[in-house]
Amino acid sequence: MPRFLFSLFLFLVPSLASADFSGRVVAVTDGDTIRVMHNGKAEKIRLYGVDCPEMGQAYGKTAKQFASEMVFGKDVTVKTHGKDRYGRTIGDVLLPDGRSLNHELVAAGLAWWYRRYAPHDAELERLEKEARDHNLGLWADRDPAPPWCYRKWKKGQKC
Repeated sequence: MPRFLFSLFLFLVPSLASADFSGRVVAVTDGDTIRVMHNGKAEKIRLYGVDCPEMGQAYGKTAKQFASEMVFGKDVTVKTHGKDRYGRTIGDVLLPDGRSLNHELVAAGLAWWYRRYAPHDAELERLEKEARDHNLGLWADRDPAPPWCYRKWKKGQKC
């Protein structure tokens, strides 16, 4: 019997570690990374399925300001998608009125749909296409540099 309980524990722990939760946003690091109070700590949340321009890129500060205005000091719900390689919780951040911060950033043209990590997200795909079609935010630029390329270029790599 103890072996069964141990196996059950191992099965349940990852589920508990990535359970949805609500908390107050206490920091906005950049457009796609925030800190939300959870279990007495400020937990770092990386927004699922989106990639905002880096702070050194065009629209990076605008994306951070937009996210700050949307969530800073507010209670949000985080729908978790596990952890990334840096230990951050990946999640959809739902505003008090039910809207998704992830979706709002893409709709405003302040984030890319991150196809690599959310390849089948039809809503993010639709929102990005709409923002592109209307030249919103970063899509007003002729050839905006995706943040994943910018990060590689900063390391001297090709994209």
